[in-house]
Amino acid sequence: MPAEWQALGLTPGLSLRVFGMRRSGNHAILSWLQRNAPRGRSVFLNNCKPGTDPLHSSRGIEVNGEHASQKLAKRDLPKVTCDAGDGALLLVSYEDTSPAEFGISRLPSGSFNETLFSHNVLIYRSFLNWSASLLKKVQANSGYTLVRRNGIVLRTMDSYIRLLGLVRQAQELGLVAICYDRWMRSSEYRGELLRQIGLVAQDNSLGEVQSYGGGSSFQKQARSASELQTDTRWQQMQGDAEYQALLHLAARDPVLLNELEAVFPEDAAFLKSVAQQQPLPQGEGA
Repeated sequence: MPAEWQALGLTPGLSLRVFGMRRSGNHAILSWLQRNAPRGRSVFLNNCKPGTDPLHSSRGIEVNGEHASQKLAKRDLPKVTCDAGDGALLLVSYEDTSPAEFGISRLPSGSFNETLFSHNVLIYRSFLNWSASLLKKVQANSGYTLVRRNGIVLRTMDSYIRLLGLVRQAQELGLVAICYDRWMRSSEYRGELLRQIGLVAQDNSLGEVQSYGGGSSFQKQARSASELQTDTRWQQMQGDAEYQALLHLAARDPVLLNELEAVFPEDAAFLKSVAQQQPLPQGEGA
């Protein structure tokens, strides 16, 4: 048995390493994967620190779809994972990063043997809805200044651009790319993804709204994911001055526009229309 599986306390039947920007539906998709685990048995290591061994850097753990003690897992991981047992599904997640951020000298999972992962999964979302949801989320932090809020969004946007570059090459690189927008709309798409990953469909519904990150930034009372209007987030933010400024900046980024033209052409077309507008009134004294 590899040393990694000894440290985990079981030998997974399938192991997935998942990357995605926050507010991209990561936890909805991760919950769906857990619900379709063989006989419901799974271990989920949440929000691991990039560049480090996920067995020692996760910020949360679930076993068989239920939250488990992170403190106990830090001391004795096999004691926590024993209820899942050999053959369970292993999920390792990294947020706000992707393999595009790493290289030979620094690997996404540090010293962990990357060949033990069955698949690397990329989760991505349309730019307009993703950026609206992210800004709405950071605006809820009353201690954040405008500069800090927009700094977070712009830095994350830079990683988002590189993630889309990998999405375009997913097939040739052997990556599984999951578009959250399509995942929300189509049960057929979800079924195809399960087959691609190697899971048998047991619960192909959207499931319940996950509590991670405070749940939905827009619909706090929603319990079922089917209630969420995730495809209209940017329209709901159109009147927000910060979001308008963000769109004007994004519309002037040629690298972002090139990636969007290949992956989300409707978003690219909208941003091009934004770029034709003056971001500030042009008075006589301008």
